[in-house]
Amino acid sequence: MNLKEIITERYEKKISECTNEELYYALLEMTKGMAKKRESSGGKRKLYYISAEFLIGKLLSNNLINLGIYDEVKELLAENGKSLAELEEFEPEPSLGNGGLGRLAACFLDSIASLGLNGDGVGLNYHFGLFKQVFENHLQSETPNPWIEKESWLTKTDVSYTIHFGGFKLKSRLYDIDVTGYGNRTTKLHLFDVESVDESIVTDGITFDKEDIAGNLTLFLYPDDSDDKGRILRVYQQYFMVSNAARLILDEAVERGSDLHNLHEYAAIQINDTHPSMVIPELIRLLMGRGLLIDEAIEIVSKTCAYTNHTILAEALEKWPMHFLNQAVPQLVPVIYELNNRVMRRYNDESVAIIDKNDLVHMAHMDIHYGYSVNGVAYLHTEILKNTELNNFYKLYPEKFNNKTNGVTFRRWLLHCNHELADMIESLIGPGYKKNADELEKLGAFVNDEEVLKRLLTVKQNSKTALKEYLAATQGIEIDDHSIYDIQVKRLHEYKRQQMNALYVIHKYFEIKAGKKPSRPVTVIFGAKAAPAYTIAKDIIHLILCLEELVSSDPEVAPYLKVVMVENYNVTLAEKLIPAADIHEQISLASKEASGTSNMKFMLNGAVAIGTLDGANVEMHQFVGDDNIYIFGDSSETVIKRYEDKSYVSKEYYEEDEDIKRAVDFIVGDEMLAIGCRESLERLYNELLNKDWFMTFPDFRDYVAAKERIYADYEERMEWAKKMLINISMAGFFSSDRTIAQYNEEIWHL
Repeated sequence: MNLKEIITERYEKKISECTNEELYYALLEMTKGMAKKRESSGGKRKLYYISAEFLIGKLLSNNLINLGIYDEVKELLAENGKSLAELEEFEPEPSLGNGGLGRLAACFLDSIASLGLNGDGVGLNYHFGLFKQVFENHLQSETPNPWIEKESWLTKTDVSYTIHFGGFKLKSRLYDIDVTGYGNRTTKLHLFDVESVDESIVTDGITFDKEDIAGNLTLFLYPDDSDDKGRILRVYQQYFMVSNAARLILDEAVERGSDLHNLHEYAAIQINDTHPSMVIPELIRLLMGRGLLIDEAIEIVSKTCAYTNHTILAEALEKWPMHFLNQAVPQLVPVIYELNNRVMRRYNDESVAIIDKNDLVHMAHMDIHYGYSVNGVAYLHTEILKNTELNNFYKLYPEKFNNKTNGVTFRRWLLHCNHELADMIESLIGPGYKKNADELEKLGAFVNDEEVLKRLLTVKQNSKTALKEYLAATQGIEIDDHSIYDIQVKRLHEYKRQQMNALYVIHKYFEIKAGKKPSRPVTVIFGAKAAPAYTIAKDIIHLILCLEELVSSDPEVAPYLKVVMVENYNVTLAEKLIPAADIHEQISLASKEASGTSNMKFMLNGAVAIGTLDGANVEMHQFVGDDNIYIFGDSSETVIKRYEDKSYVSKEYYEEDEDIKRAVDFIVGDEMLAIGCRESLERLYNELLNKDWFMTFPDFRDYVAAKERIYADYEERMEWAKKMLINISMAGFFSSDRTIAQYNEEIWHL
């Protein structure tokens, strides 16, 4: 049915008489109906992309674009005095992810469907997601982030399994969300929920009874793991996810004709980071339950599962105490012991053991031994895995290791969030780039075309004004749209070094006080959530929020510098911030960021990066050249060597560099203490002074110089527009369509 018919049937009204809420639900019904018509079962082998998070964002407009009816719907609504943009504001954003890992998974699902591949995502249906971030007294606090409504993108199915844990069992229920491909098939995001989940057990922010597994299992993504109750809850969650996934995979494979001895011909499983690793022993256990002998079960699973490593940080490679597994999933323990025994008989090397001498189970080790592919997510990241972090495994299995540089979907991160730029590009090079992102290279022909460059600057200015109006309306934040928008948005983590950007703000504050006023005001915008138990990350947020007040209330500095931290950064905010950015900050410590994906979204939208040679910045630098990206800081080799020889002493830099000393001391100076929390500021001060684990100080002077250079170059407007255009023209490589095509050609073979 079309929209008019649905509205007549549902409300007995005309479009012009409907509320935004009524129109949203009618469009939801229409879109789900159209998506269903594009479902197909094509393909013998099917991919199951298992991930703890899928940060899918609002879906209405993205689905309308992918179904090819966005303009038609927008015009129909406008003719009836209604605004599609207002309907978008009504839609809740699904709370199913946190940062880059989850957003990448969402991009990948879009590309799988858009390329017509046979593959679905599998995860959990979190009712409150990560959390909703609220700022009170310049501190982050956390509240639940409910998103599930009576009518939503979720479709309840009749698929249900009984999942056994140590001493009890729970009944699952599968909900599906349609994933519409751009001009192609519809696939599914499968989300398992527990029928006994109880939202009412959450009290006082996001506090709940961590031992009430039946009530809490699908409430929150990444429950607070600062105590053992929270950590074992993660084991329960992960097992619930993979046990359901494994049963679904086996059932669907049998339905398509598999006798399970040939499961690998019918299923490819991508383990997205270590959270779904227990799918390996669980599949082996289930295959044995269906009559296969252990040797064959292990061989089949090893031909079915592939692992993506997303991190170089040791703490993110999950290791679970065996006593957790004995309590939560005792049925898996004999399988894991057997897998480990086989490894140790073969290699007799403690460093590659699945179970170490402290009785910790290394999830990544299990994935590498019993999967057929191990991939990193950017060239530098994969090389570091091969040469240092996972070198002992690389020596054993060089044939398993491969690189798949991440990408982002251009449908959401250009067509959906930046209509004006998308239309401009289409007017210059035609619509082909929407399907084949490499066609963006054709924009290179216009790099000296003054009219095109002026047009590009106008498009950017319009996005900046739109952001200004949006922040004023939604967060009460006032910014100057003729200032430089310098934006850093990503998860709050010390390795991403929001603290270095904040130290620069302090440095700039002093410079302005000393009379060195910038020729154009600068607005430094942050957006980030810190994990509830990550104290230093929350202290960095506190510092930024204190600086926001300090700078805005100083009449000498406020006309030239503005600091903003947006509240509850999510996909919706990213879609407003990224098109508006002039400069984007990709300043992680070299060797620590696996890839980054905000860098790709900003590049596509004509922002210019200031960054270290880390993650995918390395490839971006190769594509755009020295003149169109601002690289600073120590190399990954230097950083890795410093860690190895333990030669870095933060205090030495502090004592030798007056600018560093001045900025760091300011954190606990009278002006800041008058605004902020002494305990929080002093803790951060001591962390930087005595530890600085992610080496802010060695890169600081180079960072300051690069910032001054980029701000100065911004004033050469036509030259700056060239940098913007070159960045856009070179963004094609960073399409998730390219990434997924490579996964399919080299790993999945669908």
